[in-house]
Amino acid sequence: MLRLRGASLDGWQIWQRRLLFLSGGLCVGLAAVAMAKLADGAQALFKDLLGLSPWMTVVVTPAAFALAAYLARTVFPNSQGSGIPQVIAARAIGETRAQHALVSLRVAFGKVVVMTLGLLGGASVGREGPTVQVGAAILAAFGRFSPTRVRGLLLAGGSAGVAAAFNTPLAGIVFGIEELGRAYDSKASGLIVAAIIAAGLTSLAILGDYTYFGTTSATLPFSASWLAVPLLGVIGGLAGGVFSRIVIWFGTGFPGRIGAWIATHPVLFAFTCGLGVAVCGLVSGGTVYGTGYEEARAILHGQDAVDWGFAPLKFAATVLSSISAIPGGLFAPSLAVGAGLGAEARLLFADAPAGALVLIGMVAYLTGVLQAPITSFVIVTEMTQDHAMMIPLMIAAVIADAVSKLVCKQGIYHALAAVLVAKAEPMSKDVPALAPEHSAAKPG
Repeated sequence: MLRLRGASLDGWQIWQRRLLFLSGGLCVGLAAVAMAKLADGAQALFKDLLGLSPWMTVVVTPAAFALAAYLARTVFPNSQGSGIPQVIAARAIGETRAQHALVSLRVAFGKVVVMTLGLLGGASVGREGPTVQVGAAILAAFGRFSPTRVRGLLLAGGSAGVAAAFNTPLAGIVFGIEELGRAYDSKASGLIVAAIIAAGLTSLAILGDYTYFGTTSATLPFSASWLAVPLLGVIGGLAGGVFSRIVIWFGTGFPGRIGAWIATHPVLFAFTCGLGVAVCGLVSGGTVYGTGYEEARAILHGQDAVDWGFAPLKFAATVLSSISAIPGGLFAPSLAVGAGLGAEARLLFADAPAGALVLIGMVAYLTGVLQAPITSFVIVTEMTQDHAMMIPLMIAAVIADAVSKLVCKQGIYHALAAVLVAKAEPMSKDVPALAPEHSAAKPG
């Protein structure tokens, strides 16, 4: 009888965990949809404002940056940046209060509010990275009703956030393994998939079945055009590595007098960055504001003539938005920069299909920034449903990853997460968990 009662209790605990992950995934899906609607609405309002006069950005954008930086530092601390370093740091920290400070529902709410404010001011940021932090916070909150380990909840919530934001369930799984966990946990894998399915179905029910960038059928015939694959791999990896190196410099404390001034005047620095984004926007004709989703989609499908200054100006606007420390992600802007790089490759490979070059550029630059090659080519493949490009995308990702690591030794998210861990637990034994030699620890 005791044995049966114990077995029944174990069975209930298993189903309790499953219901927890499914319910949490449902809420993550709802949050992802809400963030998408808010982001689109904020960008539409900003465009309407620019319709009155493009020069409005000189006032609105710096002011929005300054207010966003102030709120992120004082009212909603730990909501800065993409949010992915916070999730990684929370998984590496053993102390509950320190974890809560990084992924609480208060931080998640602030993330959504201040990210929307940034997009309302034309910041070159995305919503997908913030969705990871919001998803992790939601699952962590659900964890209070179950003995499930927090690390597993954070991994599931973050993965579900990626899946729901892009409508890419496979990419959510891969991102959880490659970037958030950097390990495979067979015990938690089923529950993580359950959370991703719940989040994905919620997004599907509300937004419908859609492909993020629209379906493409681009192919790259085996010819001299294949030289574009290693070339874009090198260029994307180099540019992405430089981007990450710059952001890490500022995120870990820029040295010298400049760093000291930034540390003592963070709001004024954000204002200056906003002014720089405004200048980039004026020079580009307004194409570098916001996530870059519409521009990347138009380039991919050949709907607009390519402005050869788009990629470098979008790169500069995203750098300025990132180092300002306002909330916002890197995925969508990075894909837009990569799309611009791919389009510019037509100057050298006029006979190559434009769509194929754009896809290669997207994967190469995204890999260069994230140093997560598998996630990069899987997410672009899922976003376009173009499986014919799988091999060239894989090759570009591998090359870009190797080149990026020559420029920036550590991935951007883990480098920034290490700073958060050091602040939370200066002498903690969990700090080395971010180092590659300790990355095999089970995630949850």
